[in-house]
Amino acid sequence: MNPSTSHVLSAPSVAAEKGVYAKVSWRIMPLLLICYMIAYLDRINIGYAQLQMKQTLPFSDAAYGLGAGIFFVGYFLFEVPSNLMLERIGARKTILRIMFCWGVVAAAMMFVQTTTQFYIARFLLGVFEAGFFPGIVLYLTYWYPSARRGQMIAIFMTATTVVAVIAGPLCGGIMKYLDGANGWHGWQWLFLVQGLPASVLGIVAFFYLQDKPDEADWLNEDQKRALRHDLENDVPLVANAGHASFWQMLRDPKVYMLSLVYFFLLGATYTMVFWAPTLIKSWGIADLFLIGIYAALPNVFGVIGMVLIGRSSDTRKERRWHFIACTAIAAIGLLVTTVTQGNFLGSMAGLCFAVIGIASATPLFFAVTTEYLSKEAAAGGIALISSLGNLGAAVSPAVTGAINASTGSPVYSMYLVSALYVLSGLLLLVTVRAARSA
Repeated sequence: MNPSTSHVLSAPSVAAEKGVYAKVSWRIMPLLLICYMIAYLDRINIGYAQLQMKQTLPFSDAAYGLGAGIFFVGYFLFEVPSNLMLERIGARKTILRIMFCWGVVAAAMMFVQTTTQFYIARFLLGVFEAGFFPGIVLYLTYWYPSARRGQMIAIFMTATTVVAVIAGPLCGGIMKYLDGANGWHGWQWLFLVQGLPASVLGIVAFFYLQDKPDEADWLNEDQKRALRHDLENDVPLVANAGHASFWQMLRDPKVYMLSLVYFFLLGATYTMVFWAPTLIKSWGIADLFLIGIYAALPNVFGVIGMVLIGRSSDTRKERRWHFIACTAIAAIGLLVTTVTQGNFLGSMAGLCFAVIGIASATPLFFAVTTEYLSKEAAAGGIALISSLGNLGAAVSPAVTGAINASTGSPVYSMYLVSALYVLSGLLLLVTVRAARSA
């Protein structure tokens, strides 16, 4: 190891010894986690709502699949502009705009009566939420160097898995026990109760967060200097492309290969998110509340897995093989779930195992992405890869919905989902190289 590399690699311990990262994490992460929990809940509650909406609205499975997917079309169109604007005007204003607007639209879903209204509302939800996730990933790069980023992105993304734990019982309980209150159906209460908090959180985030470490009055000058040193001397764990600008990044084929990795990964993941309640129902479970309880159980394993795997990736300074291991776990677990269809314990065990890989893969992917992209291209690059990849989530629920409708069972679509996980893992392995160790 040469002296310059040794100096750079030892730099993070300076800020760590001063307790800077612990202070940063306790300050910004809890609010970011809560914001993402609400965001994710507003995305996925349609999977639970549609179980009851079918009784009051004449929507087919294909219509629900299309409505679930069209969210990502709006997301795709506005994600890059949103992240470029975040870099210009700051995270606080961007988070306020995103969360306030999507909270209003998410609550307004309660008034949907036709498929056209349903599609418009889902599209607008995607438009207004566009940029939130890649914006927060970009925001974390302002506070954490590469060697700490894998675990922090994983911790941030535990929000999705924690929500998946509580979403089932919460959604099922709201639909079951508030059905008929004030003359509204349970699914209408579901959208109202889970939508409005986003608007409130957007206002809180605006007043509570700071755009950059230099603006944080809760860090002293010595701590700011140590953190700035770590960030300026960052050493990525995968080979960096060294893009000089956003426009140069657009000409890099590997950016589009990473987008395809995320296309497969997110397509598979959101298929599971939207159709998991239906899959569990196919095991012979009829009670909505019980479906919610059983849907929550695998995500307990997912929360634990994603934090431990993220920490392992940071500690071992390795990303690629950790990622492919996660996609393999997801595929194997889903195949077990499919093979044991009809056996509740076997199917549940397979699903619990699969969710460990499902939950852990995405944080690792974005740790790779933030390290591959240069600082000059990070804002637009993260958003571009995310937006293109989100098209997978726009397509896959509709495709699997059609498969489920034609076969009368969600089993066959699980083979497709398993294949998508395997493809995403292999593609990332050949696309990105590990950083050279001196």
